[in-house]
Amino acid sequence: MPEPSLTSRSSLSARLDALPFTRSHLRVLTGSGVGWALDAMDVGLISFIIAVLADQWSLSPATAGWIASVGFIGMAVGASVGGLLADRLGRRHVFAITLLIYGIATGASALVGGVALLLVLRFFVGLGLGAELPVASTYVSEFAPARIRGRLIVILEAFWAVGWTASALIGYFVIPASENGWRWAFALGAIPAAYALFIRWGLPESPRWLASRGRAGEADRIVSKLETDAALQRTPAIRKDPAQVALVVGRGRIGMLWAPEFRLRTLSVWTVWFCVNFAYYGAFIWIPSILVAAGYDLIRSFGFTLLITLAQLPGYAAAAWLIEVWGRRVTLSVFLAGSAISAIVFGLADSQAMVIGAGMALSFFNLGAWGALYAVTPEIYPTSLRGTGAGWAAGIGRIASIIAPLLVPVMLAKGGALLAFVVFSVFFAIATAAAWGLVDRRGAALDDR
Repeated sequence: MPEPSLTSRSSLSARLDALPFTRSHLRVLTGSGVGWALDAMDVGLISFIIAVLADQWSLSPATAGWIASVGFIGMAVGASVGGLLADRLGRRHVFAITLLIYGIATGASALVGGVALLLVLRFFVGLGLGAELPVASTYVSEFAPARIRGRLIVILEAFWAVGWTASALIGYFVIPASENGWRWAFALGAIPAAYALFIRWGLPESPRWLASRGRAGEADRIVSKLETDAALQRTPAIRKDPAQVALVVGRGRIGMLWAPEFRLRTLSVWTVWFCVNFAYYGAFIWIPSILVAAGYDLIRSFGFTLLITLAQLPGYAAAAWLIEVWGRRVTLSVFLAGSAISAIVFGLADSQAMVIGAGMALSFFNLGAWGALYAVTPEIYPTSLRGTGAGWAAGIGRIASIIAPLLVPVMLAKGGALLAFVVFSVFFAIATAAAWGLVDRRGAALDDR
């Protein structure tokens, strides 16, 4: 059945939402997704590299924890600043710059000879990575038609599983292959530096952002190109309402997050981000090391981690389908509750089969929750506030990801894996409750103020 004509639709939002899924949408999704996968590969690699460097460099648990946490310090700064810059400078420019920063820093990490320089470079890796993820989800959500927007963001997040799987493969085949295997792993992480050039020149800017900045002509050309790709009739030029834009921007972006209209959703989304980051990074950064400490050799523990990682893909697939069936809040809360249960079971695991099964369940539910969280976060704010809102939510979450890797060695020493994963379960449970304070915009147009 042919798509309806857009002749009578003059608003930017209506024109974008009435589009079918086109090749241009696919380019935006895959172009952003490949960058997302490369990000995940970098974050995943550090969990394997820490396990190796702990032996080669005789690192204490505290020092190993700092190698993980310093990157998250950079992420916290990057996410907060990156969101603000995306609202000021545009989504595409910030996306490309952040990829370039962390790609170069990751490649340089392959040459380090000691902990001090590695910590400095990991901070810059985190700076780029932290800014890129919320900007990418905001960017894709502003192109996506309303009826499939949540699904496309979960698919975007699913590229994380591709990257994490790549890191697990590198961890299994490359890192143990030689004494310098970890250096080759870092070198592979430099790929995003070259990919940033493609992002900068190969993808269009967000038309919603352009219109919000008064650049309606440029926005109209991009939307018209999408309509041409979809074989739809060209529509009247985009008009913007300056008064609506000023209403949001004039009060200050960060302060506006706590205006009465947004207060509950900001508190809720910050709580969810904080709790999910704490539990996710506390668990997955340390799983290879926990398995080694439990008596499994390095190669077997990396093999188990690879199997656990593969369960991310069906988790994303389930979330991508359910998010447009159940809605954002229900899908997010169900997957968070599943994560809470899986974390306890993993902590109780006393056999190889139980470790793999519980780990795969945790991976399935946790990454499905991540997909739903990235889908709902940009939707709860208007266009002129969207990058800032998504960036600050991610930045608050990164505070937890700084703390968690440092606390895990302490929890393991006091109560073993059971204590650590019970704590992770509690954080997932808190996030489950907080998810109900979010606005569910399934099938609704984005707020273009």
